[in-house]
Amino acid sequence: MFKSNQMGVYIHWPFCASKCPYCDFNSHVRGGFDQEQWAAAYVDELEHYAAVTPDKQVVSIFFGGGTPSLMTPKTVQTIIDAVQRLWPIANDIEITLEANPTSVEIDKFEGFREAGVNRISLGVQAFNDADLKFLGREHSSAEAKKAIDIAAKCFDRYSFDLIYGRPEQSLADWEAELKGAMKYANGHLSLYQLTIERGTPFQLQYNRGEFAIPDEVKGADFYHLTQDICEEAGLPAYEVSNYASAGQECRHNLIYWYMADYIGVGAGAHGRFVMDDGQKYASRDHRVPEIWLERVNAKGHGSHDLESLSADDRLTEAVMMGLRLRSGISLKLCSDIIEHANLATICKEGWAELNGDNLRLTREGMLRLNAIIPYLLK
Repeated sequence: MFKSNQMGVYIHWPFCASKCPYCDFNSHVRGGFDQEQWAAAYVDELEHYAAVTPDKQVVSIFFGGGTPSLMTPKTVQTIIDAVQRLWPIANDIEITLEANPTSVEIDKFEGFREAGVNRISLGVQAFNDADLKFLGREHSSAEAKKAIDIAAKCFDRYSFDLIYGRPEQSLADWEAELKGAMKYANGHLSLYQLTIERGTPFQLQYNRGEFAIPDEVKGADFYHLTQDICEEAGLPAYEVSNYASAGQECRHNLIYWYMADYIGVGAGAHGRFVMDDGQKYASRDHRVPEIWLERVNAKGHGSHDLESLSADDRLTEAVMMGLRLRSGISLKLCSDIIEHANLATICKEGWAELNGDNLRLTREGMLRLNAIIPYLLK
């Protein structure tokens, strides 16, 4: 799907106004900071990666976090301008920025568009005020709908996230909420089942018995209901948690799942890219924002030592990422690291389908993704 000389650029903004209790991302709540200083550091690290990824064409830029909409439009434009200066850019480049539906952030939408952003991804999470409060969100359902309306006026492409399987949420509740959300959808949705991540406040509360989430059986019911509603609305799943009409898939996410090259810039960002020697490397920036900034100022980048990926490493990652996709993977490319007896078992159980060279998980298989992948690998 992507040419060998094409890549994505991921920009990680590690700061948030507050930390959501379910989130295990590398995000930090900080006071004031000098955006010009941080913008200059991003440019410095982009220049570092440009030196080791020559002859690449950038097809996607993704501002993630954290909360990148806390950046000023000027900071965003400085970074986009640097990418355009350092690499050739695809004519149809996708430039996505994640945002929350708070008034402070949506007031910047026009500025982000003028800076070059052409796709926005909104962290709505729920259209229910009580659940938004439980999830630690700082916006209301009405504010979320207003933000989507403004996004629709500013951008041709936008998406929003919802979390389902929330405490005390019934299937009927989710059906009504998701069908209502379809009125605001514009070709793409990200829908995640609530999970309890290690080290989060939710883990502590869950372990104390302060709330419960659906068990595996009811969780499967939520998943099937989600698939049915999205398919009926013309937004079938193209990945485990992402749904889109044809041509509206998030290009940057496809870069990850198809194992194309990308660089990661910012505290905690990761990258995967081929260098001049033909070898593919994994990069990992320091997680702590202040240490990352110090390292960039001292040596031009905040990355730990690059890790060389072996052929088996690359194939393993290709299986792990590719089986998340509805389209599946080429068995011919990954046959050497697949346990074929186990493959026969999961096909017999109806969890996977083998059509010629193509291996894909069924809907039932997707429910068991985390168990199936290690079971398949030698």
